Amino acid sequence: MSKQNYLIIGAGRSGIAAARLLEKLKEPYSIYDANVELDCEAVKEKIETEKDVEFLLGDVSAEKLDGFDVCVVSPGVPLTTPVMKAVSAKGIPIWSEIELAFLHDRGTVLAITGTNGKTTTTSLTYEIIRAWNVNTLLVGNIEIPYTGLVHESVTGGFTVAEISSFQLETMITFRPHVSAILNITPDHLDRHGSMENYENVKKSITRNQTKDDFVVLNFEDSVLREFAPDAPCRVIFFSSERELENGWFLRGDDIILAEEGRETLLVKMSETKLVGKHNAENIMAAAAIAYAAGVPIELIRSVTKEFTAVEHRIEFVEEIDGVKYFNDSKGTNTDAAIKAIDAMPSKTVLIAGGYDKHSEYDDWISHLHGKCKALILIGQTAQNIAAACDRAGFSPYEFAEDLPSAVKRCAAIAESGDCVLLSPACASWGMFKNYQQRGTMFKDEVRKLKK
Repeated sequence: MSKQNYLIIGAGRSGIAAARLLEKLKEPYSIYDANVELDCEAVKEKIETEKDVEFLLGDVSAEKLDGFDVCVVSPGVPLTTPVMKAVSAKGIPIWSEIELAFLHDRGTVLAITGTNGKTTTTSLTYEIIRAWNVNTLLVGNIEIPYTGLVHESVTGGFTVAEISSFQLETMITFRPHVSAILNITPDHLDRHGSMENYENVKKSITRNQTKDDFVVLNFEDSVLREFAPDAPCRVIFFSSERELENGWFLRGDDIILAEEGRETLLVKMSETKLVGKHNAENIMAAAAIAYAAGVPIELIRSVTKEFTAVEHRIEFVEEIDGVKYFNDSKGTNTDAAIKAIDAMPSKTVLIAGGYDKHSEYDDWISHLHGKCKALILIGQTAQNIAAACDRAGFSPYEFAEDLPSAVKRCAAIAESGDCVLLSPACASWGMFKNYQQRGTMFKDEVRKLKK
């Protein structure tokens, strides 16, 4: 591959990982960041370079973009920003960070996308594949930039990648051998503009696949069921609601593989350390990916039984005075929040609210009747959610100034046998740096109650 001059957009985790890869490849690059006060020396230290790296900060003229062959954009940078519009107007190819990494991956790629369940499914898939093949990488939207580890890939190895819609927007040649689209429900409409655009971006994970490849789809998602005949690769379905003639399905407590007229029990949900129908779906998806990749079902079974829940996703925190506290900070949309409330074993005091992604809350609020004892609202969306409560006739809601105040209020309301759940149905931005910080604060505040 001939040398190209790269422009990296964004000096965060993804951009730094891309720069470090280009350092290893001895490819020339410059870095753009909107922050005019960016500490460039600190960024260079993170890249581990002594080169005189060119930084473009703030507003950038069209002339400054002359000489760049490729633009590598971080997923957090919308394509509608002035700099991205200028790059596009120049005709410079725009790659996601996953596109750059994929071009240098020596292994077989297994990629998971979807609105909800990505992290749990990706983590379980990784554990299964790694138990089968030690040369397995875990990368992507799971907080590990693909470019940061791709240099460790080997021929015969595997890369398990969680892929977001933001990363798929600028995919060019990315081609997983097995892809999975877990579900598509409204999310990130502030970025994608419409549900149709969002659906198309998610489906694009299959764009470069062929009949030699596979896609795992949720049969209970009507968008994905209708998409299946148009998929360019072989389709594997899973279902939590009905029995399939071919595919993976949930029958009572049993997860079953049906193929060629026979059924094989993978595992009973009661044998696993995961709870809820949504986790049965995550297990089926991970099992389907691994099985398509060639992993024996016995190994899939043994790893699945030992797998524990991902941090910040319906994570049990503590039991205090008979009240169970659960952290679902990763529940950043209403569909995830519905799954979380459904997983609770008893009446629940719920903390919700956060950054406004232009979501609709009515269906979620209607789902709380009979399950949610009280709703404590925080953040930018608190008033919008309250309005949805009023429309749905759901009256036990109140406002809290911040998360610590909300936790204290939940402790006052909850009685022995109840649950307290943080499942915001909203992004963390504005109040927190990310959902991890929000979830960690929640756990810290809960443990203060115990003390």
